[in-house]
Amino acid sequence: MAEEQEQDLEAIMGLIVNGGNAKSLAFEAIASAKAGDFDDADAKLEEANVALGKAHDAQTGMLTQEAQGNHVHVGLLTVHSQDHLMTAITFRDLAGEIVDLYKKLAGVPVTD
Repeated sequence: MAEEQEQDLEAIMGLIVNGGNAKSLAFEAIASAKAGDFDDADAKLEEANVALGKAHDAQTGMLTQEAQGNHVHVGLLTVHSQDHLMTAITFRDLAGEIVDLYKKLAGVPVTD
């Protein structure tokens, strides 16, 4: 495998793995909030943010390559990785709203 293809695959897998981790952590945050453990819910949401940051870094690397004229092959795996990331971002945002809703129901102040 050429070095360029290997770098592309590494970035793609970074999107998939970190996006998946972020989505899983967001699910865990909702479960913790449902159980009334808001400290853990907030910690899980922050961990999800960190995972999304790593995925975003991988995506930025791909975009930088493209902008420099080093075209990234857009195959099914690339499209899947982008879809995976966007779904994870959306789910993280929704999980934050659900955690806030559980806090309000429990009478816990919500900070913005």
